[in-house]
Amino acid sequence: MGKRVHNLYTQVYAFENLLFAERDAARGKRGRPDVAAFEYHLEDELLGLQQDLRDKTYRPSAYRRHTVREPKERLISAASYRDRVVHHALTRIIEPIYERRFIKDSFASRTGKGTHAALDRCQFFARRFPYVLRCDIVEFFPAMDHTVLRGLLARVIGDDDTLWLCDTLLAGGAHELTAQYTPVRFANDTEADAMRPRGLPIGNQTSQFWANVYLNALDQYVKRDLRCRGYLRYVDDFLLFAPDKPTLHAWKRAIIGFLATLRLTMHEAESAVIPVTTGIPYLGFRIYPDHRRLRHRNVTAFARHYRRLRGDYSTSRIPFARLDASVKGWVAHAAHANTFGLRRALLEPVIAAPAAGE
Repeated sequence: MGKRVHNLYTQVYAFENLLFAERDAARGKRGRPDVAAFEYHLEDELLGLQQDLRDKTYRPSAYRRHTVREPKERLISAASYRDRVVHHALTRIIEPIYERRFIKDSFASRTGKGTHAALDRCQFFARRFPYVLRCDIVEFFPAMDHTVLRGLLARVIGDDDTLWLCDTLLAGGAHELTAQYTPVRFANDTEADAMRPRGLPIGNQTSQFWANVYLNALDQYVKRDLRCRGYLRYVDDFLLFAPDKPTLHAWKRAIIGFLATLRLTMHEAESAVIPVTTGIPYLGFRIYPDHRRLRHRNVTAFARHYRRLRGDYSTSRIPFARLDASVKGWVAHAAHANTFGLRRALLEPVIAAPAAGE
């Protein structure tokens, strides 16, 4: 893992870092009242935040919660805007340190990676190996154990003040996903182990980054110990490729055991070994060695959303720009599969933009 890194905290609360962190947090959100209120007194807000961080009197505010149901139901915990600036300030300093330690085939929440790069890599491996093992983790964000995560952070960060801020942010979100977690008893667990704080609020900048820190341990195990040459991960969805089925079944058993050391469990029944020629369901697509298709639920979800947008536009509840942006976003996503005919069928008849002045 390399040497531990020290002397980070002054970089975290440096005014310049807070200023850049605020710009990152505001990107795409400047029309929101909480962002506008913060930026109206930007210098005073950042100086006050700097003082709280320097004195270690900073405490996160309560989260606001809402539920999203696409593609599946999830509880989103929204931090206050001030706290989001802190999340960005912390990750701006410590994320580059971890980037050097992450494997190249981890694709979520990383610059230059993302869903479509993961799909490309999946197809690359599907052309080179005949079999794949599909895996995902049960209740991943609710299940992440704070003690385990803190240990993983401390392996790299040797700065007690920076770890204090990590602890403060972890404690602030410790109970956000309690209701979404199904308790699991691991070997040799005590009653105290069952009560350990766990869970990272979905939607935080820190949560996305810490998810990669947490599962980097798995990535390293698969690459170094199992010596799997065909492996990729997007959040908690990961694939292992191999030339034969017995190897993948053996790796599955090994991964189940390793995940237990991270206090995580795998969806064992759904983690199947399949030939790549049958198509690999991954990130809303079905990937074949020579082509890709959108999964049916993705198509039906967009068709339903598109009908709703058209209705809202026809009754003037939304402007054309909102409809246009949504359609273009989905078309750009769907274009990463063989979907020309599908896109044409779904989007006809074409809705014309209003004439200038209307």
